[in-house]
Amino acid sequence: MTTVGFIGSGNIGATVARLVVAAGYDVVLSNSRGPETLADLVTDLGPKARAATAGEAAEAGEFVVVSVPFKAHRDLPTAQLAGKVVLDTNNYYPQRDGHFAELDEGTTTSAELEQSHLGTARLVKVFNNIYSGHLAALARPAGSTDRTALPIASDDADATKTVTAFLDAIGYDTVEVGPLSESWRFEPDTPAYGTPYGPFDNPDGTPAPTADVRAAVQAATR
Repeated sequence: MTTVGFIGSGNIGATVARLVVAAGYDVVLSNSRGPETLADLVTDLGPKARAATAGEAAEAGEFVVVSVPFKAHRDLPTAQLAGKVVLDTNNYYPQRDGHFAELDEGTTTSAELEQSHLGTARLVKVFNNIYSGHLAALARPAGSTDRTALPIASDDADATKTVTAFLDAIGYDTVEVGPLSESWRFEPDTPAYGTPYGPFDNPDGTPAPTADVRAAVQAATR
């Protein structure tokens, strides 16, 4: 069975890990504070989960979910991620991350900067536009009439196929947005950021079919 590595196990990382384990995958979790701080989450997830360092999680995963603050992307273990599919859940928040002039000016995207840092890793932007509570609540089996879609962007066609199949396995349809240069279309302050999935104070969320998410992505302007 495929093993998924996690670098960052906060709200989004832990939520994805729960969906992954429910779908039958093994997971290797990590965070910035050390494997011992993940004991409760590992116990909660059960025998298909274990904790490790970031480098070990990257090395163990056939593909790897990165869910750390954007400002920490330069600390990612590039050697262990080389050639792997990396699922980037990050958003750029200047008030937290500090200012990156090229992002403030709109000349590139946070995903492109992260891809540049990671070199041969094959980055796919995903999970960054949905509240973790809604991500947990809206997963549905394949064929469900109320299935929700998530947008993704990547410069690598094979990585896009891998992540599309992965999302299907954990309960979501996919809207392909295009290359990483288009990933701004589902970042903060765009119609696709949070809104399709209902208000934050509704813990159940609102199912967002492919057509609705695609329309929200297309409505984005700079």
